[in-house]
Amino acid sequence: MKIVSYNVNGIKARLPRLVEYLTEQQPDIVCLQELKSAEDGLPLKDIEAAGYHGVWHGQKGFNGVAILARGTMPVERQRGLGGEREDEHSRYIEAAVGDMIVASIYLPNGNPIPGPKFDYKLRWIDRLRARARDLLAEERPVVLAGDYNVIPNDDDTFSVAAMAGDALMQPESRAGYRALLAQGWTDALRTRFPAGGIWTFWDYQAGAWQRDAGFRIDHLLLSPQAADRFADAGVDKLYRGRDKASDHAPTWVTLRA
Repeated sequence: MKIVSYNVNGIKARLPRLVEYLTEQQPDIVCLQELKSAEDGLPLKDIEAAGYHGVWHGQKGFNGVAILARGTMPVERQRGLGGEREDEHSRYIEAAVGDMIVASIYLPNGNPIPGPKFDYKLRWIDRLRARARDLLAEERPVVLAGDYNVIPNDDDTFSVAAMAGDALMQPESRAGYRALLAQGWTDALRTRFPAGGIWTFWDYQAGAWQRDAGFRIDHLLLSPQAADRFADAGVDKLYRGRDKASDHAPTWVTLRA
C-alpha cells in the first residue's frame, strides 16, 4: 500500500499535475494539502475520472485538506481539531480506508516570528498532539500525513543559516514535533534516510529548485501498528521539476499488507 502526502499549492492551478501523478503512480491513498478552494469549486469529476474518491475539507483561497483513495470511498471520521472554537482554518481531516486510519494535515506556517501567527502554530501543534494521543489509544494502523511546516533537524535543510530565522526551524517548533514523535510515532522518511539530506520542498524563488536548495517539511508519521508494516519511504522528486508544478514533491510511504 502506497500512501502519499502531497501539498498541491492550489488544486485548480495544479490539477493537470495532480491527475498526471495519480494516473502514472496510482498510489492507494493520497493526502492533499493547500487546496486553496471552497468545496463547491473542487474538481471532483476530474479526480473521479482518474479512479479516486475523496473526502474534502476546503476553504476559499487558503488552506484546505483532502484524503483520496483509489477505487474506494474514504469514510470521514473527523474534520478540524478541537481546542479553539473560533478556529475556522481547514487544516485537518481524518478518514478510515479499509483497516487504516489516515489524517491529512496542513500545519500553520507561523511566520513572521515572534507574533500571533507563531503562537497559533504552537497551539495547533499542541492540539494535534492531543488528537494523536487519542488515535494511538485505538491501537490501529494510523498514518498522520501532511505538510507540518517543521524542519525537524539541521540535516533536513540545505542551509541552517538561511532558515535560522524562520518559524519552520525554531526550537519551539522542533520541540513540538519531537514531543509528537515521543508519543510513539515513527517518522517514515527519517527511518528510510537516517542521515537526512532529502528534501520535500523547493521554493519558487532564487532558483531553489535548480540549486537543489530545499528542505524537508512533509512528513508521514506511523503508529506502532503501521510501523510494523513499514516497507519503504521516499520522495517522488521529479514531479517537482515538471511544468507549473507545486513547490512540494509528493512524499510517500509503502506499507506491507
